[in-house]
Amino acid sequence: MTLPNYFMADLPPEAEISASMIDDACLTLKRNREQYLANRSTQSLLERLGEIAGNWLQPDYSFRKLALERSPKDTGFSPATLASGLDSFFSQLTPENLNALLVQELGHAERLDRFVSTPVEQRSGRSAMAVGPPLLVHVTAGNLPVPALMSLVLGVIVRSAQFLKCASGASLLPRLFAHSLYQLDPKLAACLEIAEWRGGHGGLEQPLFEHADCVIATGTDDTIFQIRRNLPTQARFVAYGHRVSFGFITRDLLTSYRAKEVAPKAASDVAAWNQLGCLSPHVFYVEHGGSVTPEQFAEMLAAQLALREETEPRGPIPAEDAAAIASRRGFYELRAASSPDTHLWQSDRSTAWTVVYEADPAFQLSCLNRFVYVKPVRNLSEALHAGETVRGKVSTVAIAAPENRAQEIAITLARWGATRICPIGQMQQPSLLWRHDGRPSLGEWVGWIDCER
Repeated sequence: MTLPNYFMADLPPEAEISASMIDDACLTLKRNREQYLANRSTQSLLERLGEIAGNWLQPDYSFRKLALERSPKDTGFSPATLASGLDSFFSQLTPENLNALLVQELGHAERLDRFVSTPVEQRSGRSAMAVGPPLLVHVTAGNLPVPALMSLVLGVIVRSAQFLKCASGASLLPRLFAHSLYQLDPKLAACLEIAEWRGGHGGLEQPLFEHADCVIATGTDDTIFQIRRNLPTQARFVAYGHRVSFGFITRDLLTSYRAKEVAPKAASDVAAWNQLGCLSPHVFYVEHGGSVTPEQFAEMLAAQLALREETEPRGPIPAEDAAAIASRRGFYELRAASSPDTHLWQSDRSTAWTVVYEADPAFQLSCLNRFVYVKPVRNLSEALHAGETVRGKVSTVAIAAPENRAQEIAITLARWGATRICPIGQMQQPSLLWRHDGRPSLGEWVGWIDCER
């Protein structure tokens, strides 16, 4: 399957994008929005997005097949890992779920169509309408495709023209999604532009930002800082910087029977998207006191990652990433040889997966690509004390706990600063209604107009 040149990202590698091309594209996008998108009903857009999602869930869908065929070369993921991630995302993209998102975020499903009132607003004689920015610019990170796809979906819902700037070499999935939209609804796709270049190219980003009404950026803290510094004053800025995540497993779940249920779920969290997202675990904290010790749980997790490699292989990674894993393994091999407080399990003749058990509870950043730490703690308080170095930067904490403890643990984590708490096994499968980094998905994008009687 050969993709037509609908978007800048479709151009051959030798083609150069110029500032004038960016300028023309932004003006065209705004015109197309006024003509093809601004007056469409919310319900029709939700139905269209649901139809596209349904297509992507079909094994024989041409764009899905192309994505899997070009993995891992163009995406960095094995076909099995990519298929699992795509299924998790598109299975939630239904009109019903999107409608629920609008109610959660805007108070009413028709808030983008007309002036409407909630019961509270009715009592005070008010109604309100929300309006999306004319031109949304997305600056995406290159590690995972789903955040870029979700940004495009939300941009369509708020009826914005969109320019999605991908990290260098990371445009395949957004391109394929945009082409699938073009196949189904060419006028809607005419309000999208997909491009890729290496970040920090001021000659291209300056004209892009000058046209933007709102810029959504995902990336490292340094990337966010540089973008914020270069934005004109009129552009709204919504940024999602670097975050980390971890898991906490209570002693109650460490019986010989229950631990066999938890270990595969923990392995799923490590394997999902090759542990590259902000929602992926760096560490699993395991409480002392169960019939299965934290060290035994680490061994069980290693066995599950070995099984996962057979069904959902990690795939090749850049040489520098493999070297980082090899170096980290060497360090812990030496430590394990001289200390009973450290143990190492690893894949044979590859860097496919690694589990390090370390008695020191201090939070340790993983080098990712299925490299995870297991650390014993006496209780949640000790785990949170160990995590003080990343407090304020934690996205998700996954817990394995009985029902009578789960609520208390969740409240403690929330007050400590975690913005999402989920069961073990669901770290990379947030709900469509998830509030990214504890913030509204759409509330920061739209403008509000109040009407008083």
